[in-house]
Amino acid sequence: MKTRFRPLIAALVTAFAAANAHAEITIGVSLPLTGPASGLGIPTKNGISLWPETIAGEKVRIIMLDDASDTTQSAKNGRRFITEDKVDVIVGSTATPASVVLADIATEGKTVQISTSPVDLPEGRGMWTFRVAQSTPLMASAIIEHMKKHGVKTYAYLGYSDAYGEIWYKSFTDLAGKAGLSSVATERFARADTSVTAQSLKIVAAKPDAILIGASGSGSAMPHKAVVERNYKGKIYQTHGAASRDLIRLGGKDVEGSFVVAGLAVMPEALPDNHPSKKLAVDFVDRYEKQFGAGTRNQFAAHGYDAQLLLQAVVPQALKKGKPGTPEFRAALKDALESTKGITITQGVVRYTPKDHFGLEDDARVLLTIDNGNWKLVNN
Repeated sequence: MKTRFRPLIAALVTAFAAANAHAEITIGVSLPLTGPASGLGIPTKNGISLWPETIAGEKVRIIMLDDASDTTQSAKNGRRFITEDKVDVIVGSTATPASVVLADIATEGKTVQISTSPVDLPEGRGMWTFRVAQSTPLMASAIIEHMKKHGVKTYAYLGYSDAYGEIWYKSFTDLAGKAGLSSVATERFARADTSVTAQSLKIVAAKPDAILIGASGSGSAMPHKAVVERNYKGKIYQTHGAASRDLIRLGGKDVEGSFVVAGLAVMPEALPDNHPSKKLAVDFVDRYEKQFGAGTRNQFAAHGYDAQLLLQAVVPQALKKGKPGTPEFRAALKDALESTKGITITQGVVRYTPKDHFGLEDDARVLLTIDNGNWKLVNN
């Protein structure tokens, strides 16, 4: 008789142990590891490689997929995360168009998305999308303030013909108009383009006081060089998508003296000692460059790293309402993010609300110039 009950007892013991075991927090990461936006996705992946193995005592399982800088592949990745992997959180994409696609899928699946790009979504969409990247209006206003202080009255825009370029065009045009600046030319180009000769000729011919280039990663150097090679002598500004060593490496002498709005992790040493993010950002840069080499710091890597800082803050609260792998846990993560009083990340202090899923403010940005092949903080 005892023999007959042994399998049943073993099954009960196994079930009891499973019920009391810590469940894994499953994170689906979709990034542009190949294609035109890979210069953004690879550093983001590197930043994620510095994550801890556990969060709030729960083991973290990361499923990393390449979206190939393509919205169709991004959609496939997102649907796999929701339907097959049953992830608790989606992280990505650092390519804005791919992140837009993920936002809709995250909403359908009622799963938090931590976007590593400044994706802008119409009202009613993106209810489950939280950004670790600074909003475009926040960064655009820093450029406009500098333009105004230095006598710029007219500007031209040369940017991507995709979601990132459109976000910057709309935000900058709106804010610049309110500030009294006038647009004299607008030209667009595709991420995969290898030349912008026609566009740069039109931009330079319009004789703007300043040019804003709305591009990212290595793609930001080509249009910059194009206008300089056509003897443009005015001020040139770049967006936070360009805040990496790729711009300096590929742009060479042509990018000297230009201005780049950036996140804090590009040059955290320049922050005042009382800045809430300074220690975190400096520690991150030290760890990152120890692993990936001197001068490799960039804000895309910081965005990848910052995603886990958000989770470190909210997972303990969510665990009180549900276990990883359940709808209750996913909903609790969203609620916790929307009710936070402030989460310090390497790029600033995030204060999300139900209506604001960007959460970063003026102290989350710096304006840099390129001086002798290196970054230099702009103080005025």
